[in-house]
Amino acid sequence: MMPLRPAKIMGIGRNYVAHARELGNEMPQVPIVFFKPTTALIGPGDAIVLPSVSQRVEFEAEIGLVIGRRIRHADADAAERAIGGFTCVNDVTCRDLQKVDGQWGRAKGFDTFCPAGPRVVSGLDWRKLELIGRVNGAERQRAKATDMHFSIPELVSFLSGVMTLEPGDLIATGTPAGTAQLHHGDVVEVEITGVGVLSNPVRAEHP
Repeated sequence: MMPLRPAKIMGIGRNYVAHARELGNEMPQVPIVFFKPTTALIGPGDAIVLPSVSQRVEFEAEIGLVIGRRIRHADADAAERAIGGFTCVNDVTCRDLQKVDGQWGRAKGFDTFCPAGPRVVSGLDWRKLELIGRVNGAERQRAKATDMHFSIPELVSFLSGVMTLEPGDLIATGTPAGTAQLHHGDVVEVEITGVGVLSNPVRAEHP
């Protein structure tokens, strides 16, 4: 069951140095922000559907944070207090379309491209969170929240300077190195210490 009903889903690009390097990108001076539609949300066990218009769909294991209180122009301390909880997120991306389009709305916006769950856990210290991504049981990604280029409070503070953040809003905080292509029949997992494991099967749109 989907544990979230956010009014908006915000993503952060290039927030781990190693991932930026594996894609040949420079690190940004300020957070790169994009949006995913709420229609992309699916829950644990729901299938990620590979659209036929893309030849390379990749998984991106991410730490998701859920806003717990309404904030605007919050400093880092206020931003940290506004965190309502954490959840696992898979920021599924059509890598080929991302390169062709030059912006990320289509590449990251397909239905089923935002698995989240299995639950939202409050009271966790973000500094102790560790993220693991697996495909078919094999570990592909592992990183700590403290490895981020922009910390979780910095991200929340930055976003609150752009728009009002409301309870339930979801922020995907970026993915570490190790993303890879998904194929029909795969099972992809995102695990966060203290939160649990988000598992989703993968199927082709037209097998």
